[in-house]
Order: sequence, then structure tokens, then C-alpha cells
Amino acid sequence: MIDISDIKFDDTNLLDNCTLFTKKNQKKIDSFWLGTQEYGPILGLQKKIHKSIVEKKTNDVVLMLEHEHVYTLGKNANKNHVLPLQNKCDNIAQIDRGGDVTYHGPGQLVCYPIINLNNYNKSVSWYVELIQECIIEVLGKHKINAIKKESPFIGIWVDDEKIAAIGIRLSRWVSMHGFAINVNTDLSYFDGIIPCGIFDYGVTSMEQITDNKLDIYSLAESVSRLFLKRIKKALKN
Repeated sequence: MIDISDIKFDDTNLLDNCTLFTKKNQKKIDSFWLGTQEYGPILGLQKKIHKSIVEKKTNDVVLMLEHEHVYTLGKNANKNHVLPLQNKCDNIAQIDRGGDVTYHGPGQLVCYPIINLNNYNKSVSWYVELIQECIIEVLGKHKINAIKKESPFIGIWVDDEKIAAIGIRLSRWVSMHGFAINVNTDLSYFDGIIPCGIFDYGVTSMEQITDNKLDIYSLAESVSRLFLKRIKKALKN
């Protein structure tokens, strides 16, 4: 596990990067793999990076990782959607992203792009759609036919089961939080909540659909590559 208090962003955990050229200057996005981490320290790390990007002291960053078991509640979440008698996890975090309650844990690929949208497109809907299309393309490479749905069913679905959740926050047009893809996730942890406040539908994972345990690091590389490719196309000149 990486020591968050002394984390180093260097070639040892660099997944990918891209340099973006505009008429005015040169911009760079770095994508890092952080392994498996507790939720709280990573939330603190996101806030530090966000502040630094707002102050124009650092490049845009994409964090890729797995979390230890945690239920997170968005700013408008209904706490009754955590089911005390059924949940398998007592680690609950109230946070400032959009959306309701969701689960993060081992076997789930989490991506936190901390991106200054002033350089791309100052549109929440555009950013959410970019994330959706990136996830759908990655899943398609594994022969999983996924679709996006509109509010209140934001996320990526396979039939009537959710395979990826999206929850973001924008402050001064710099993003935080992001998305999570169920790869080899223990789906029984979702039994302890009403995921995203949606009663009538279930959840699924890449492993459950393909009957194949996937290498999460390789998937992180693929997601990182596609995300950087898509956002590069939107760069303002």
C-alpha cells in the first residue's frame, strides 16, 4: 500500500500521460496507479491536488486505484439507503460528490480525474458523456454490450443491471471524484445498500458477465489510455 503522507508521483506508478499543445501554451495530464487504498486519505489527496490545479501550480491528474471496503454517500444521499441489518461494511463516508449511496471495494476499478475543464469544455453534461463513452468503449473491448442511461439512472448499464457508477463534483470548473467500474467486485456488498437510491434494478460486474477474472491493472491502463485520448480531442486552442 502506498503511504499517502509521502506519496511520490513518478515513473514507478505512472500509468500514462499525454502532452497537449495549444496556441498559447503546453499542457500535460499524468495518470497514476495507486494500488489498493483506504477511502479517506485518497479523498484528502484529491482535495490537495484540486486546490493545486485551481491555483495553477500543477498539471491535471488522473488517479486510478482500488479502495478498501467503503460505502460513500453523496451530498444529497438518503441515509436510509444504507441498510444496517444487511450491510457487510461499517465504513461509511459522507462526501461532496453528486448522487446517492454507492459501494467501493477490492476488485472495483476507481478513476478520479482531477481535470481543469476551463481548458476543454465548461459543460457538466459534456464531461459526464465523455466518461460514459469511455467506459462503454472499454467494456466493448471485452465484448460487453453496455449502454448509458439518463437521470436518475446515470451510469453504465448492461440490460437492467448497473456495471459502472459515476459521481462527480466541479468547483471552479476543476473536477473531483469520478467513476467506478465493477470488474471482479464482490457484489454481495451491494446488498447492504440501495445503490444510487434505485430500488428496482441490480448490479453486475465484468467477471460475472464474462465468467473470467480480469487483471485490474491492465484494465486501468486501457481506461487511462482511452480517457486521455478522448479528452485530448476536446482541448481548447
